[in-house]
Amino acid sequence: MSKLLPTRLPISYDTPVTSDVYNRLIRILELNLGSTDPDNTRQVSTAERDQEAPSQGTLIFNTNTDTLQCWDGNQWRDCFTSQFYATSAGYSLTSSLGTVSVVTP
Repeated sequence: MSKLLPTRLPISYDTPVTSDVYNRLIRILELNLGSTDPDNTRQVSTAERDQEAPSQGTLIFNTNTDTLQCWDGNQWRDCFTSQFYATSAGYSLTSSLGTVSVVTP
């Protein structure tokens, strides 16, 4: 994902950039780039997801369903349909057919 960083810096065409302008630009980069982790998928709730107008291929992690989802241009698609959890009470498997629980002694 790319975006333009919000700035109010003057554009320099022929004159050299002053140290004041340079320092302000560095500070803006620090603030903007430090707040984004490009290695982390954006985590949103279903309500937050439904309020946006995504581009085709947008990838999110839905915190309500604990599911990685992708926008195909028409609807949100789950990237996987089954989940496996190991708990202290046993093992649980959730799939598109239903739920199966196996408890071991």
